[in-house]
Parts: sequence; C-alpha cells; structure tokens
Amino acid sequence: MIPEQRQKELLRLLQTARVLSIREITELMKVSHMTVRRDISNLEDSGQVVAVQGGVRLHDDAGGQSRAESWPRPKLELTAQRAIGELAATLVDNGTVVFLDAGAICEAVVPFLARSEGITVVTNNYDVMSALFDYPGIETIHTGGIVDVESRSSGGPLAAAALSSVNVDLCFISTGTWDVQHGVTTLSTEKAVLKRAAFSAASTRVLLAESTTFGTFGRFNVAPLAKLDAVVTDSEFAKPARAAIKDLGVEVYISSIDGDYAPQRCQHADDCGRNRSDNSDKDASD
Repeated sequence: MIPEQRQKELLRLLQTARVLSIREITELMKVSHMTVRRDISNLEDSGQVVAVQGGVRLHDDAGGQSRAESWPRPKLELTAQRAIGELAATLVDNGTVVFLDAGAICEAVVPFLARSEGITVVTNNYDVMSALFDYPGIETIHTGGIVDVESRSSGGPLAAAALSSVNVDLCFISTGTWDVQHGVTTLSTEKAVLKRAAFSAASTRVLLAESTTFGTFGRFNVAPLAKLDAVVTDSEFAKPARAAIKDLGVEVYISSIDGDYAPQRCQHADDCGRNRSDNSDKDASD
C-alpha cells in the first residue's frame, strides 16, 4: 500500500480500538516499525492522532463533537452499507428471532426488516434499538452489558449471559477485521465475548462486512470463517477471496448498487456461493 492508503487504514483501525501499540499495528498491517512510526508522525502533524508511549491514539476532538460528527463517512461507503443491509434483510423469514450486532452496517438492516412479519430483534447496539422505536411491530430485546461509548453498543459477560437465554434463529455479526486465515476477529475482548455468545445462540450465522475490511485481523478471535453460514458484502470484494470463502462451504452474497440506493441481489450461485438448499447437509453443530 502507498502511504496514503496505509494511513487511511490506520485511522480506520483506530476508530475501532481508539488506542493501538506499535507492535499491534505492525502485526495488523504487516509493515515495519519504522514505517508505522513515519505514518504516525504524518497523521500527528495533520492533527488526526496523538503519539503515546509505545503506540498511538486518536486525537480527541477539541470541539466536543461526537465520533460520528468527527469522522463523517463518505457517501459511497454509507451507500455500500445500505446495500449490504437490504440484501441481508432478504435472508430474514417471518417469525424469525434475529440478532443484530454493533456497528453501522447492522443498523442498516433495520429499515428493511419491516418487510417481515412476527420477528424479534435481539441486539447489543443502541443505535439499532433506537431505530427500532419506529417499528413497533418488531419486538426488541436489548442485551445490556458493559457500555462501549465509542461503538454505541454493549458487550462483555453480562451481555453474553443475556444472549445465552435466547434461542436465536439468525445472527448478523459485524467486524472490521476478518480474513481467511484468522477468521472473524476483533480488537476488543468485550466484543469478542459477545460475538462468540451470538454464534453459540444462533442456528444460522451471517457476517456482514465491507470488502475494504477484508485481509486484516484483530487481537481476539471470534470464530473461523468456516463456522459461518454466509457472508454478505459488496461488489468490490475480490473474486479470489470469494472463491476461498466458498471453498470453506460458506455462501457469499454480493450486493451491488444501481443508482443511489438500489441494491440488486445476485442471481447465480457462482456469484452468491452455494444455493441455500445445498447447505442443508451442513453439520448443525458448527
């Protein structure tokens, strides 16, 4: 990657973790200590990060803006999330109990859930919970737990315990770090505990993730990709990566955008992974 790309990726990682050590960055980005220090220096000169002993953290906004206000996401990125959210919602059947994880990509599913009847949403995401106030026909359960202000969600053992008491039909997991070798990972132990609990509680597990987040890994393992039933991502997801995931027996659904907000569901098994009926013999214990 060129310096601009590396620095953009470093900022993306810091938006999740807030603070990272030099060692963690070198492992995540597969670059040298010297390269990391140069990138940190450049970002510090532009006022976006602050170097700390042994690492770096995001610069606190002097104006007191919220994280969402301080780090506006490009329209293209928000459009991709909406397309992924709409495509994911087509996997929700009537009467389903659905878990929605933290993150904007899971929040993007909410407006399209109104198409299904008799569903229950379980979530640790406060933005999802707030959005569901506009849909009184959808029963909502919040997990509670340790509050993470930055991600506007909760996690940890209390949230995991709440999930363990619910039979979830379908869980939508989000992550900013995933690859074939390490699977789904996260930079937070509280998030890892919660995501693992969602995997255990659910009959069907689906990862919602943008293609730009593929190829990175975090400190804490959640689950191998082979434990997933499907991945929903965008059309920029590289074909070799799609093939590698399909080889694990995991469906890959690709959302595409026609115009502003018109995602088109892929029509062929070659593009989307195996047909759902082909998954019927998958070991239910996965």
